[in-house]
Amino acid sequence: MSKDVINTRLVLVLPNTHENPVKQRKREKTGRIISLVFIYAFLVFAAMLTIFPFYYMIAASFMSEADVLKGRMFPEFATLIDNLANNYSETFNRLNYMRYVGNTLLVSGTITIFQLLTTILASFAFAKLQFKGKDILFIFFLATMMVPGELLAISNYITLSKMNLAGLNQEGLQAFLAMVLPLIASPFYIYLLRQNFMQIPKELYLAAKMDGKSDWQFLWKVMVPLASPTIITIIILSLIGGWNNYVWPNLVVYDSRYTLISVIIRGPALTYQGPDGLFVTKYSWQMTASVMTVAPLLVLFVIFRKYIMRGTGRAGIKG
Repeated sequence: MSKDVINTRLVLVLPNTHENPVKQRKREKTGRIISLVFIYAFLVFAAMLTIFPFYYMIAASFMSEADVLKGRMFPEFATLIDNLANNYSETFNRLNYMRYVGNTLLVSGTITIFQLLTTILASFAFAKLQFKGKDILFIFFLATMMVPGELLAISNYITLSKMNLAGLNQEGLQAFLAMVLPLIASPFYIYLLRQNFMQIPKELYLAAKMDGKSDWQFLWKVMVPLASPTIITIIILSLIGGWNNYVWPNLVVYDSRYTLISVIIRGPALTYQGPDGLFVTKYSWQMTASVMTVAPLLVLFVIFRKYIMRGTGRAGIKG
């Protein structure tokens, strides 16, 4: 019986490239350069859009009211010193700046303290303690982050009115409590710190329990020091949020003596009586007041920016 012999040959087919490899590499390099140019051009454009309002706010504080109304983009060098002195001295006196900065520091500092306390305790409970319905409760808790704060303003206002904290006869303590009480807890900060607490090994908790440490001792002596970058971030963001708060204080505070600096700069203090007898906002004063309000926050951010970046970065590692 004859056997057919099949010869098999392996044929390697090389790609038929007619283009010079050197030209191909140059073309790829040129394409990468062009793409980088477009990317950086877009980033520069976006940065300019972001920075321009801050630039104009500062530039307008160095201008006279006539220059601002003319739409000038740059202050005149000849009158810069006079405009600077007049705008800042006049704004400082008209606003009663130190009084309202004191009100703002008191309110934002109190909100920060209470938010920090509730955030640490709630985050520890959701991260380390075991109780029935914890996961479901945390899901519902996170769902509150999807509700805009403006939708809660009416219900919060009605609650404060029934507690006699908001009304025409409001006193200083009532105004203070009305601004603070609805903001003593933050679902976002609790979520942020809870994610950081979840990264702490469970073995540390078990070892602390075997050493006879209570949950309270473990929280403050172990978990809080380990999560200090995130806690510092929460403190800074809470201070900034309390300082910038405008809608809620403007709604619940009836006596302007107790309001915040962010509200008073939009009030009648920075207006003047025009030729027709009507009171008109003086925009050079308002821009100056905005600079005086934003400057402390910018200094705070520049000093503690590395803690903010580190804290938010560490909190997002584990879900």
